[in-house]
Amino acid sequence: MGSKHSDNGTSAGAVAVDDPAKVRNVVLVGPSGSGKTTLTEALLAATGVLTRAGSVTEGTTVCDHDPAAVRQQRSVGLAVAPLQHGDIKINLIDTPGYVDFVGELRAGLRAADAALFVVNAFEGVDAATVSLWDECALVGMPRAVIITRTDHHRADVSTEVLACQAAFGAGVVPLYMQEGDRLVGLLTQGDDYPDERAALIEGIIAESEDETLMDRYLAGEDIDQDTLIADLETAVSRGSFHPVMPVCAATGMGLAELLDGIARAFPSPLEHRVPDVTSIDGIPQPRMAADPDGPLVAEVVRTAVDSYVGRVSLVRVFSGTLRPERPVHVSGHGMADRGHEDHDADERVAHIYSPLGANLREVPYCVAGDMCALTKLTTAETGDTVSAPEQPLLMAPWDMPEPLLPVAVVPRTRSDEDNLARNLNRLVAGDPTLRLDRNAETHQLVLWCMGEAHADVVLARLRAGGAEIDTEPVRVPLRETFAGQAKGHGRHVKQSGGHGQYAVCDIVVEPLPRGSGFEFVDKIIGGAVPHQFIPSVEKGVRAQLERGLHDGTPVVDVRVTLVDGKAHSVDSSDAAFQTAGALALKEAAATGRTQLLEPMDEVAIRLPDEHLGTVLGDLSGRRGRVLGTEADEGGRTVIRAEVPSSELLRYAIELRALTSGTGTFTRQFSRYDPIPEALAARTSR
Repeated sequence: MGSKHSDNGTSAGAVAVDDPAKVRNVVLVGPSGSGKTTLTEALLAATGVLTRAGSVTEGTTVCDHDPAAVRQQRSVGLAVAPLQHGDIKINLIDTPGYVDFVGELRAGLRAADAALFVVNAFEGVDAATVSLWDECALVGMPRAVIITRTDHHRADVSTEVLACQAAFGAGVVPLYMQEGDRLVGLLTQGDDYPDERAALIEGIIAESEDETLMDRYLAGEDIDQDTLIADLETAVSRGSFHPVMPVCAATGMGLAELLDGIARAFPSPLEHRVPDVTSIDGIPQPRMAADPDGPLVAEVVRTAVDSYVGRVSLVRVFSGTLRPERPVHVSGHGMADRGHEDHDADERVAHIYSPLGANLREVPYCVAGDMCALTKLTTAETGDTVSAPEQPLLMAPWDMPEPLLPVAVVPRTRSDEDNLARNLNRLVAGDPTLRLDRNAETHQLVLWCMGEAHADVVLARLRAGGAEIDTEPVRVPLRETFAGQAKGHGRHVKQSGGHGQYAVCDIVVEPLPRGSGFEFVDKIIGGAVPHQFIPSVEKGVRAQLERGLHDGTPVVDVRVTLVDGKAHSVDSSDAAFQTAGALALKEAAATGRTQLLEPMDEVAIRLPDEHLGTVLGDLSGRRGRVLGTEADEGGRTVIRAEVPSSELLRYAIELRALTSGTGTFTRQFSRYDPIPEALAARTSR
């Protein structure tokens, strides 16, 4: 951001809006390669924001300014591009279509009031596209379907409409028909398409607030066109009616109609339900509205770090008005498990900008319903709430997907360690889908990512920040236990002049059921070990259990019974009996039999029914134990199973391959189980 820019240049300055009714926040959603970014460029050029549209293949688009996006030739992050159509400001929010970046999509859905669901005219609707549609439906996002790339030699708009109707439901209805290089509006010029026009009118009327309208229409009354256009906005805003129109970014066909449709038929922020708000201590607050004079409530929907201006926070204002040179309160709660500790700080807004991709154009204020960029909010992270210091508030967070692909990184030199730490803090602040895990047992720094593409972007950004890093295999922390009863004798006797050390103890070690932990039993008779030193033996045993018996693997689920011992009236001490207890445990391990334990995860896998057999077979090969299956909506099944954690390290990638990108899963730790002997023999100790 900041002073970076695209080759295509800009010709229009930024304008601040005073009235939320004059704003449309529109997120572009669709599969990778559907043409979202190209459509955004065409709309910016058509409205004079750009002197010419940029190219994805040439890396000159406004929205794909990230080096990773240019390299991969696909969007990897959310970007905002405002334009003016008449007296309406339209904030176009371009989002990635690839599943690894679903966190950016959800941020865009949070910031928007409606969506353009973009599909191209020749690829049909696959399961990954349906998943994106489901993301919109989950939050009740009003949306229209835009069919792009109609100039392609394999383009077939009619077939694509049918595919969308089959995949998305009967609420998908054409608003325009294509005739060559022009569009025919079914509401205004639809006499040549009586069936399509009737379906459109019936769909609009079904959503109308006028309950008599359908009866009048079925009775043969010709409904006034202005009434239908007014009710079209109502139908779209309810989220169950989805008008379809073909658009060609290359030829410009449909661009003017699309802009008119957004301005006239898409809901404004006044019609968008503001997310729930509480005080920072959790007390619910009255329902907020998009009122420029109301309490200030804004949300950071994306955080980036620019080499010129530092931290840049992309903000959607839901209530109140942001003004420069004013103090604000920044709150972030509820993301500690992702490495975002709860934080509250008062900061000062120096300048307010209207973002155009990477460019920042200063504006005097930002009212409720609009979007802007703030710089140098040093504590602000993605998902944080910006409010007034005298009335600090907290917005309910949006749901973030769980990263399931671990990547272990290693800095090459000591200076790289410093660069890595600095850049990791920036990345975690801006990406809630990235989880940082410094594993104290394996001594690895593990980045949990959404998938290979996400990991590629994260690693590239770390290296671009000056950190030379390598990756290494992720190690799964193991446990060890005793396989049967064992006896141990611990003798710690040192007498070399002066005060010596004397402690002897005998223990019996027995395995306990999984998850039982550690149990210490005192069976000393006759004071063989003085009462004050019995806790010392336990302390020494506990310490050795934590240190492990072989390679630092902690020992769990055992009962240790102290059965005998000896003490000296002068030379015995707390430290001596701690040492004797540890030695006794080591001897028990040497004379008895131990076994390695591996962590088991309980997984829930959601997938289409046609992939059920393939995934079940794969689980068997991963030493998984299926607990059961249950039917889910949309022709899907949920498999519940227990699988060793080591078999899930790359499952985020492998499940996609098995299910053509349609399967998802969640995991949570269940317990530790013994590793099979054949596998344990190959496990490094």
